[in-house]
Amino acid sequence: MSTSPDAAGQAARDIADVSAVEVITAAAVHLMSAAAVKCGLAEDAEEQGHLDLDEARKLITALAALVTASAPDVGNVHARSLRDGLRTLQLAFREASVIPDAPGEGPGEKYTGSVV
Repeated sequence: MSTSPDAAGQAARDIADVSAVEVITAAAVHLMSAAAVKCGLAEDAEEQGHLDLDEARKLITALAALVTASAPDVGNVHARSLRDGLRTLQLAFREASVIPDAPGEGPGEKYTGSVV
């Protein structure tokens, strides 16, 4: 499928109208949603085969890096919400894990510090 020059130009104009804060928060929400499913927080996640803590660890670590790096630039209101969501996922991961990580060794904790 090819993209016409008009469509490509429109897409570039559309993305130019989106603020950096919106792009960062949208990326964070996508990471949070995926991590929540992989941590088993979705209804019937385990029965549906969605529980995957290895994948969840990667997503949470990426989210922690994004939240930590962008917090000074996105503003306190956005940063606080992102940090709260991240912490919730980190704790959910610990609860779902059969073999607990040492404090400070959980997903994303090298960026956030220990959540326990």
